[in-house]
Amino acid sequence: MKIRHTIFMIAAVATLLTSCKSPRQIAYFQDVNPGDEVLLTAQVPIRLAPHDIISIIVSTSDARLDALFNLPVAQNRIGTNTTGSSSSSASGTGYVQPYTIDKAGDITFPVLGKLHIAGMTREEVAEYIRRELMSRDLAKNPIVTVEYQNLSVTVLGEVGHPGRVNISREDFSILDAISAAGDLSIYGQRNNIKVWRQENGKQHMYQVNLNEGKNLVQSPVYYLKQNDVIYVEPNDTKKMNSTPNGNTWSTPGFWISTISSLLSLASMVIVLTKK
Repeated sequence: MKIRHTIFMIAAVATLLTSCKSPRQIAYFQDVNPGDEVLLTAQVPIRLAPHDIISIIVSTSDARLDALFNLPVAQNRIGTNTTGSSSSSASGTGYVQPYTIDKAGDITFPVLGKLHIAGMTREEVAEYIRRELMSRDLAKNPIVTVEYQNLSVTVLGEVGHPGRVNISREDFSILDAISAAGDLSIYGQRNNIKVWRQENGKQHMYQVNLNEGKNLVQSPVYYLKQNDVIYVEPNDTKKMNSTPNGNTWSTPGFWISTISSLLSLASMVIVLTKK
């Protein structure tokens, strides 16, 4: 009886081990239920920095002024161009030359000369240029539009399409970036996403948990800034799969073989004890 009881225990334990492989911590926002209200973190506007590239389009009632302030991009030999922003009011190609903020935080704007814009939002840059044009009697009630050209974040690790993701709007969140990168793979750790951000000349690391929606939307990195780096760490299963035979113990075939060997051994013991 004791031997048979031992066989039963071996089979039960082995079955339990094979059945405990169901994925955990896969679903997002597990702490949020339908009808719940979650307070979002305060959105911090994106402020321009050296090496950022922006387009600036000035629209007035005078097409000659538009051509003066909106520097066109030269066409190539086949008459096409992929750089700059489209502007129906600009003369020439229909595209305007983007501006790269230099290391001092300045750009050189037509007629106005050097302008210091680092640290400003794009709305502040637009208003700054609009006021300068009006105060110098260069244009009456101009419309100034500023758009991002190269602002992006980097998404690495266990996602569908790792790489750089362009920031398309002010309230660009970590969920937008992950979605644009093809979402997390089944091997990505939802509860241990790292976000690297440069602040005041130093790199700061934040941790984000997609399983907890309430904490996620209150994180200081819920809304992203240019040059943020998002890293999705692989889970233990992926780490073990990356080594030869590292995850063999967790496969059904391993446990079926182990159970068969143990049962055969137990049967032999029973036969021998009966003799």
